[in-house]
Amino acid sequence: MVLSWRKFEAAGKPEALLSEPVRSADLIVTNGRVLTMDEAAPRAEAVAVRDGRIVAVGENAAIAALSGPGTKVIDAAGGTVLPGFIEAHMHLFSGAAELAHLQLAGVHGFDALRDAIRAYAAERPDAKMLVGQGVDYTVLGDERVTRKHLDAILPDQPFCMAAPDHHTMWANTKALEAAGVLNGCVLGPGNEIVMGEDGLATGELREGEAFGPVLALAGEERVRLGLSTGGEPDPTPSAAERAADRDIMRRGLAWCARHGITSIQNMDGNLYQLELLAEIDAEEGLPCRVRIPFHFKNFMDLAVLDKASRMAERYRSERLASGTVKVFFDGVLDSWTAVMLEPYADRPDWLGEPLFSPECFKELAIEIDRRGLQIAVHSIGDGSVRAVLDGYEAAQKANGKRDSRHRVEHIEVISAADVPRFKELGAIASMQPTHPPGGTDFPAEPTVSRIGRARWPLSYAWRMLKDAGAHVVFASDWPVAPIDPIHSIRAAMTRKPWAKGDPDQSFSLHEALAAYTVEGAYAEFAENEKGRLKPGFMADLVVLSRDIEAVAPDALDAVRPVTTICGGEVTHRA
Repeated sequence: MVLSWRKFEAAGKPEALLSEPVRSADLIVTNGRVLTMDEAAPRAEAVAVRDGRIVAVGENAAIAALSGPGTKVIDAAGGTVLPGFIEAHMHLFSGAAELAHLQLAGVHGFDALRDAIRAYAAERPDAKMLVGQGVDYTVLGDERVTRKHLDAILPDQPFCMAAPDHHTMWANTKALEAAGVLNGCVLGPGNEIVMGEDGLATGELREGEAFGPVLALAGEERVRLGLSTGGEPDPTPSAAERAADRDIMRRGLAWCARHGITSIQNMDGNLYQLELLAEIDAEEGLPCRVRIPFHFKNFMDLAVLDKASRMAERYRSERLASGTVKVFFDGVLDSWTAVMLEPYADRPDWLGEPLFSPECFKELAIEIDRRGLQIAVHSIGDGSVRAVLDGYEAAQKANGKRDSRHRVEHIEVISAADVPRFKELGAIASMQPTHPPGGTDFPAEPTVSRIGRARWPLSYAWRMLKDAGAHVVFASDWPVAPIDPIHSIRAAMTRKPWAKGDPDQSFSLHEALAAYTVEGAYAEFAENEKGRLKPGFMADLVVLSRDIEAVAPDALDAVRPVTTICGGEVTHRA
């Protein structure tokens, strides 16, 4: 059987049109185990592409008939062929810049930390600032990292390092002095420079306002503007600086394509990012489709949303688009900055501090929704999730119900009463399979104890939300976790409860694949154009090295993308 673009085009047209010769395909992927994610025709052997769209899906012989002198043929050699992965929550600009930083994931103990930092510093004696990434909160066991630890490792060169969640950093004294925060400073809600009994900063910096001055020493302010301020570079970058920033973006885009990603839903943004990507698109074409939001911060006035509307109007092509407003409502569990309904298990006098009051957020949600824009809110604690859903409900009551597909990002803890509200409100649950502590990437402590036993059944509750009718979309939150979708799919399949009797939140292979394809397309209102391999859809595909259905879940990391195709163009070959 072959499903063809010819039949798709000819629906409702005179029968004579069907007798016209069919133009040969530009590209054919053959000999694959094609998982189309299309329920009407779930499996095939080959896919044909023309003019950036899929023209036919079917058996090898039928698709081969569409080949011509100029057709490029890719032999999948029995590997799985899927729709290109849709990475629904990541940070492109800052993640690309961090590829050059010291990577500290998996480093444990003072001696190992010392050796890694000193080796990195020895190769960069003239660097004004050294930055490490991905260090566990428990890198020193039960002992909390301080500037004195880092001073003992590197006393004479400014150094800071970030936790995997990017919500806490630790800096040595040189960095704190150079940034002017050794004596502390006034910060907004939810941000903290942890102070010692001596009246000086301990070195632990919680949330962006606290560590922003330290990171600025590295000269990478522009890559973080979409997160830190949502504003534009000031002063205006020089031509050389702009070219350097485009190269950083290119590095990030290539990293995505290497992992089979064809669409990116970025979760920080400003106009500058859109302009850089538009310049790359004009010069050589973007290897991934990218959506960049406007980032609304709690110090902004609602009138600034005019800019979000202008961004959405100006950028709305298949390759580069805006139209979403990103908001942070709270922080993270490990630094007690996530907002909870009941106190933290290990801090019984503390609920966390929201970045918006519930009433202010309702006003914001109503205004964004009134403009027809999508909302995506970082909400980790169950108190934050409750407040955000309340905001979406208020928007529906004020503006009328529409297909808004507003998003809640992360949802690491939820209350049972709020689980059914996702379906009721049409809200999307945007979640990250690698984030549960004690799983594939992050240690169990201190997070599991901080959440507390009573809340474990409602933590990282993907299955519970899906079974309640929510659209659950998966992503990595790169650079918080590895960008690799297959690694995330493995994490989703191998998830184990923390205690006997707790609900199983794991996904099957096909559910996890759908969360990275079909649901990702739905999250950006593109379910009729991508996320499946079917005639008429965008020719976004990934060819894997093996038959993913024949590989045990624990061994999935051995399956690699060997070819990535976006819009009919090969963007990565292994």
